[in-house]
Amino acid sequence: MKRVLMVSFQFPPMAGTSGVQRALRFAQQLPSLGWSPSVLTAHPRVHPQTGEDLMAEIPADLPVRRAFALDAARHLAIAGRYPGFLARPDRWHSWLLGAVPAGLKLIRETRPDAIWSTYPIPTAHLIGYWLSRLSGLPWVADFRDPMAHDGYPSDPVLWRSFAAVERKVFAQAARFSFTTPGAARLYAARFPAAADRIRVIENGYAEAAFQQAEHASRAAGPVDAATAGKTRPLVLLHSGVVYPDWRSPARLFEALAAAKAEGCVDAARLRLRLRATAHDDFVRALAVTHGIEDLVEIAPPLPYAQALTEMLRADGLLLLQSADCNDQIPAKAYEYLRARRPVLTLADPAGDTAQLMRRAGLPHQAALEDGAGVDAVLRRFLDDLLNARAPLPAPAAVTAAARESRAAELARLLDEACASPLPTAEARP
Repeated sequence: MKRVLMVSFQFPPMAGTSGVQRALRFAQQLPSLGWSPSVLTAHPRVHPQTGEDLMAEIPADLPVRRAFALDAARHLAIAGRYPGFLARPDRWHSWLLGAVPAGLKLIRETRPDAIWSTYPIPTAHLIGYWLSRLSGLPWVADFRDPMAHDGYPSDPVLWRSFAAVERKVFAQAARFSFTTPGAARLYAARFPAAADRIRVIENGYAEAAFQQAEHASRAAGPVDAATAGKTRPLVLLHSGVVYPDWRSPARLFEALAAAKAEGCVDAARLRLRLRATAHDDFVRALAVTHGIEDLVEIAPPLPYAQALTEMLRADGLLLLQSADCNDQIPAKAYEYLRARRPVLTLADPAGDTAQLMRRAGLPHQAALEDGAGVDAVLRRFLDDLLNARAPLPAPAAVTAAARESRAAELARLLDEACASPLPTAEARP
């Protein structure tokens, strides 16, 4: 069996982000595909939110090394301020100091055939870069989101720092994976010499986790869909972060306010539940501004299994994504498919998120920023829900989104990386 060293900042006990799922599920599933993993991650002190619910899912025989790391914003700040260089390319750059020696030691102990690192923490790729250079091992760099792109990061110094990391990655890594077709196209155009080494490995859902959630849902009793909007409020759920810039529900709240003013909805018939927004004050103020605080429920985070159970029991699910993020797909979108509930998608029809949901047979869509479009699709969606005619995700799309198939794609990519020559010193930055 071949071995791979996985470098991931997001790993249990980190909580509050679905990003933990990608590395964890790959680590669970790769052994059945001929790859034995070990994991290099950061000390739990750096995570603002931790939880024990996923710790039990770490395989007992999986070597996990938690290297020294600090959060500049919490551990290195004085009176809430810290020098900017301590947070470039990210607030956890100190992880590099602990992870490189820890990673080299783990390489000596486990003798991996390849290295895999995953962004959205740029330092993870810097660790992968140095471990690959120092060990001579082939490296696969995984991008869950694009790094330096138009308008992000907004700080030009930080943007240049991100761009510098990208150049290192594309000079050293043997293969590159992205979670969406749009991001893969973006980087193929940016680094054309590497275009033939770029692959798409989408996010997905964990079937075992959903089976556990279904068991919990059955134990809680059946959900009577026929009573939704009649003897109890219909529940429309958004599960996860609501970014003020990229997932703002402003146009949706305007549409709800209009529907409420016309008597089409009220608190007895509809509850919009926003779970674990990470920006509760922003959402609450927006609801008050539009006079719909009686329709909007702002709910705290749940352990992962309970969050899945809530998706299964919701009457409908809400997906938010701005046109600025057309090359990205929220990881929760795949869990929404597996939950097999009707989905209201507020995302640019030309973007990857809307296209994924259309391929799954989910037609209720409008651009997040299009007020008139959001108003129209919201009314159609609620009417279809109340009359039990809202379509569910197509079975073939649900099956295709399972993380098991994604792990098989990663195993093939690791095989490719091991079979390819390493970059020459002249090609490196």
